[in-house]
Amino acid sequence: MQFLGRRKKLIGNFQNDLYDQCLQFYGQPPLENISLTEFETFAVERLKLLKTVENVGVSCGKSSEQYTKKLDAEISSLNFPHRAELGDQKVQGGISEYEKRRKDHISHFILRLAYCQTEDLRRWFIQQEMDLFRYRFNCLHSKHKTDFLHKNNLKYETVSAEEKKNLKDKLIASSYGLSGTKVEEHDVYKVPFQDALDLVRTRKVYLLAGNAYIPHHEIVTIVLNDFRTRLSKALAMTARSLPAVQSDERLQPLLSHLSHAYVGQDYSIQKNIGKISLEQIDALSGKSFPLCMRHLHKALRENHHLRHGGRMQYGLFLKGIGLTLEQALQFWRSEFVKGKVDADKFDKAYAYSVRHMFGKEGKRTDYTPYSCMKVILSNPPSQGDYHGCPFRHSDPELLKQKLQNYKVSPSGINQILELVKGMHYQLACQKYFELTHNVEDAGFSLNHPNQYFTESQKLLNGGRDIKKEVDMSQRSQENPASVTHPSQANSKQAHEEMGDLDSFFQDE
Repeated sequence: MQFLGRRKKLIGNFQNDLYDQCLQFYGQPPLENISLTEFETFAVERLKLLKTVENVGVSCGKSSEQYTKKLDAEISSLNFPHRAELGDQKVQGGISEYEKRRKDHISHFILRLAYCQTEDLRRWFIQQEMDLFRYRFNCLHSKHKTDFLHKNNLKYETVSAEEKKNLKDKLIASSYGLSGTKVEEHDVYKVPFQDALDLVRTRKVYLLAGNAYIPHHEIVTIVLNDFRTRLSKALAMTARSLPAVQSDERLQPLLSHLSHAYVGQDYSIQKNIGKISLEQIDALSGKSFPLCMRHLHKALRENHHLRHGGRMQYGLFLKGIGLTLEQALQFWRSEFVKGKVDADKFDKAYAYSVRHMFGKEGKRTDYTPYSCMKVILSNPPSQGDYHGCPFRHSDPELLKQKLQNYKVSPSGINQILELVKGMHYQLACQKYFELTHNVEDAGFSLNHPNQYFTESQKLLNGGRDIKKEVDMSQRSQENPASVTHPSQANSKQAHEEMGDLDSFFQDE
């Protein structure tokens, strides 16, 4: 008992010391116990934060005032620390600054476990964490930046007042943002030039005798390099120890799901059920389907068949936009019988799987339409397949031809291809939405094919959903309080998406 009491005291002191800043390098893992519910909630909320960082960074530009305003609002709404002063423990919005910092710390380490598994996941995670770190560091006042450097033993040599005076003209001429008065007022650091290659490359610093002279406002670049190096090494170490974590059957499903988790509205609940007729699908595919579903619909109409990956992706999407089970059976049967499958074979080989999708067979699970992340990261298409994400899985030249066929402007195609080149596939799809709907700003962050359809219908129908009905999904988007808690929605999807639906689609 004495040992346990002493341990609690040590942990408490460790946490108080660790959370005395709103910014950290995440060098020490959390030591406390948390519940599985808190584990998942923290993970989902940080994932939402990182996705917001990515979306805002691409749509606004990371040095713009709009970027700062949007990110500031988003971080505040998710109750993560960002602008609090060092040592500030005030309660804001019912949540103390300590609790925000605790969530920030724990959630970072949880996502390390989920995003250390592949090179692509690690690259994405590092980039978003770096952007978040840069934003937070730049929000600190000059004094607190210095405090942070000292706290983390980042000892950069400070140029003396005499040396600054001697190099004044050269520092002003070579360092962006410096003026005659600022040289005397602010610190200038001297570091080996190889530690400041980004600044050297962009000609923002003065070089002398193998050293780069870094103005105080540019020190974030050096700190970021250190942060990236540490995080990259930490992810590699985490990956090596992952088998031990995955052996825990409580955590393994959560971690597997988090790497391609969807954190938005749950489209397993059919809000528009029965409001779409089969005769409308062709027209809707051309004006309100995302490119992935438009591609699948076209392939189905031309070939009268889709392999199992395409049937799963497209079938669940159609279910999500409102097709009833009877309509779905009629839709797939009528198309397949135009090919090499007669009605009797369809009823024996395919009808069961359609009913299974709707929760009428097998485990009676009401399966969820695939999110963008699931489409992008799982089951990549092979020869003869039409599923997947065209922005992720199509050759750029074929994607360009497809966009040209759909009358996207040359400048719009170039914008989309640039986003694809930067691996911003969901943002490329969002740009496709804006170009095909003739709007400058979609007004939402795209995370789901069914979200694309819903937003398209709202826009085309003047704010109304399909026909005249305004359904509960619209009201739930306007009133976040009515939406299922993200951790609950994701837990439900984690179990559904790891179900055995695949086994019912294996026949070609």
